[in-house]
Amino acid sequence: MTHPLLDLAPLSAERFASIEDRVARLLSTRQDVVITQGEALLPLEGAIRATAGPGTTALNVITGPYGQTFGDWLRDCGATVIDLAVPFHTAVTADRIRDAFAEHPRIDFVSLVHAEAATGNTNPVAEIGEVVRAHGALFYLDAVASVGAEPVLPDAWGVDLCVIGAQKAMGGPAGVSAVSVSERAWARMAANPRAPRRSYLSLLDWKERWIDGGRKTLLHAPAQLEMLALEACLERIETVGLEAVMARHASAAAATRAGALALGGGLEPYVREAAQAAPVATTLRAPSGTVAADLVARALEADPAVPLAAGGGALAREMIRVNHYGADATRGAVRASLAALGVALAEKGLDVDVERALRAAEDVWR
Repeated sequence: MTHPLLDLAPLSAERFASIEDRVARLLSTRQDVVITQGEALLPLEGAIRATAGPGTTALNVITGPYGQTFGDWLRDCGATVIDLAVPFHTAVTADRIRDAFAEHPRIDFVSLVHAEAATGNTNPVAEIGEVVRAHGALFYLDAVASVGAEPVLPDAWGVDLCVIGAQKAMGGPAGVSAVSVSERAWARMAANPRAPRRSYLSLLDWKERWIDGGRKTLLHAPAQLEMLALEACLERIETVGLEAVMARHASAAAATRAGALALGGGLEPYVREAAQAAPVATTLRAPSGTVAADLVARALEADPAVPLAAGGGALAREMIRVNHYGADATRGAVRASLAALGVALAEKGLDVDVERALRAAEDVWR
């Protein structure tokens, strides 16, 4: 049997390096970029374990479930962790970060999620980066959901470890991910006796055996199909233009928010302030007396193709997610989602106006 995805020639080190260079251009960074051969949890965990240890005092910002995970990893590394949690319907502010430094001047590591697709908020990384830089702490950023939907600029923002994945707004594969690493972060890793070595989690192995060697010899056989998919994804963004891709996501978010408000039935945005809402996905609060998961299930019965999901865990009762990212950052996906939600709400006896919702969505699309 033959198939276009089988019997491919091995991916060369030169081509692997060229894909890393394209990721660097996407991020407008001059830092080293390492493409890791796994989903983004691989570099997210690897970067923390490489740079944190018993001598670390970490400020861990929690605006959603991933922030909670980062705190667990940091504690497991032996770090002293100060959790800064804000309600999931809002974002953290630079002033809150500044206050944390004032109260805990020993903070030398800050972990933050840029955009939480799970809760629909986005944090002001540029402003927070100024505060972190002023105190000399290492800045770790999860930009997996935000990249492609809004600007991600590690150099301009002073981010030392910036992790991205291609599976959301970039519209690419989930099986590979990337991290940009500053010189300060490499130095922190080299000085950390607990940093993973000879391990799949090890970033230092990539530094010493790949980057320092001039990117001539790969550490192991790469995930070839995922790497080719990432290359195609980057090529598509370059062809269309990153600004156009981000504008499409911004329009989808604005249209979903406006349409949900116009739909009625008690549906409302989960993130209260539009400026704090992430362009990658819009979260909605289910009307009183309804269960979000039930509404989503009925909406999917009406149209199985719509990008709807209930919130995770306890949020499944109250939160609806419209995942308008990647291929679903379109007028059609937004309109179909609003229409399907209209069906689900109407069946609960709630007063909705789908045509008004669709007009409101169209009016704000740019």
